[in-house]
Amino acid sequence: MANFSKSNVPQFSVEVYQNAFLPEGGREVNAVVTVTSTGGGTTGGIPLAGSGPARGAGRGPDAAVVLMVDCSGSMDYPPTKMRHARDATAAAVDALREGTLFAVVAGTHVAKDVYPGGGRLAVADAHTKAAAREALRRLSAGGGTAIGTWLRLADRLLGSADAAIRHGILLTDGRNEHEAPEDLRAALDSCAGRFTCDARGVGTDWEVKEVAGVAAALLGTADIVADPSGLAADFTRMMENAMGKEVADVALRLWTPVGVEIQFVKQVAPTVADLTGRRTETGPRSGDYPTGSWGDESRDYHVCVRVPEAGIGQEMLAARVSLVLPDPAGAPQALSQGLVRAVWTDDMAASTSINPQVAHYTGQAELAQVIQQGLEARKSGDVDGATAKLGRAVQLASASGNQDTARLLSKVVDVVDAATGTVRLKAKVAEADEMTLETRSTKTVRVKK
Repeated sequence: MANFSKSNVPQFSVEVYQNAFLPEGGREVNAVVTVTSTGGGTTGGIPLAGSGPARGAGRGPDAAVVLMVDCSGSMDYPPTKMRHARDATAAAVDALREGTLFAVVAGTHVAKDVYPGGGRLAVADAHTKAAAREALRRLSAGGGTAIGTWLRLADRLLGSADAAIRHGILLTDGRNEHEAPEDLRAALDSCAGRFTCDARGVGTDWEVKEVAGVAAALLGTADIVADPSGLAADFTRMMENAMGKEVADVALRLWTPVGVEIQFVKQVAPTVADLTGRRTETGPRSGDYPTGSWGDESRDYHVCVRVPEAGIGQEMLAARVSLVLPDPAGAPQALSQGLVRAVWTDDMAASTSINPQVAHYTGQAELAQVIQQGLEARKSGDVDGATAKLGRAVQLASASGNQDTARLLSKVVDVVDAATGTVRLKAKVAEADEMTLETRSTKTVRVKK
């Protein structure tokens, strides 16, 4: 474990958990890397990212936030949905820290910045918050849904800000029916790395994969608010988390020696997110994986590499994991680092022992996968496949102590025996329960140390 501290950023530490011992001929090395940030913000556990330098010592973080509110025609069914969306956005505005830059965007088949307007951002204070609430009261439902246009407008607004933390909050109640899927993908590709975005689906008429895709591409969180009356509390929590971030654009840098192949890099807590395909090359055998912005929090990453074969008794550095903060004006700032090792042994007990952290998170990643596969099978009418996959999910959730996921599964299947994964599909399942399970399938519990 190593850590480095600078006066203008929180203090980061890296701990590596692994079984370094391999049998003769063994090549796969797994490690769980726990990254902890202290001395920063007051909230944690949710990756929210932005752009720009770290904050200066002794002052609140520079932040800019754009709230994107679905105002399509479906928000009028029932009419209380639009009212709850207005109230929730107003609650989020109230939670803004004084001095934060912000704007409100009304999203339909086009995007319109309804406050402060004119392509500008307002500075949060009592006067501008009251004006934003008044602008929200005038919002009404009508039109279609083109989420990519909302994101592109948010990007233009946030891009005008000299702020360290740039963040969006997006609310939708329907499917993205008024633009092609490739247009949304192009918008996400354009916005990735420029700001983060938490996405929420309200009600049950939206597409989980679309909302989750927005959050995944923009390093935010996705969730369902099945009952619109719960929006205000959820929006307030999201904004408080955003306000708790202190340093943006932190990258997980992985250096590997000659001959070592990277199998995957995944965030495994607080949610499962595969970062493997998001690598940016930074030098010979070195690449960065985005982690977003940090306050006071801890996250876990699973790194898997394939090393060259070596003889009994030999040892090598399999990877060096660093936390770095890019500096446009100079060399990146190293925040912390840890080492992943490989040692070849003929001690069978040593080489076959699975590290508890690695075993736990391998199970949590499988849990997320089998839930999604089971729900897909259920939708397609494959009863046997759905029963097998969701039964395995119940078994994994029970064994790992993931009680939240176990509760969600119990609304979709009748559990006969959790230990063996014996279940029966429920004949009738509320759509909200099924969508909640799918949306929250990637949430994990941490290994008990």
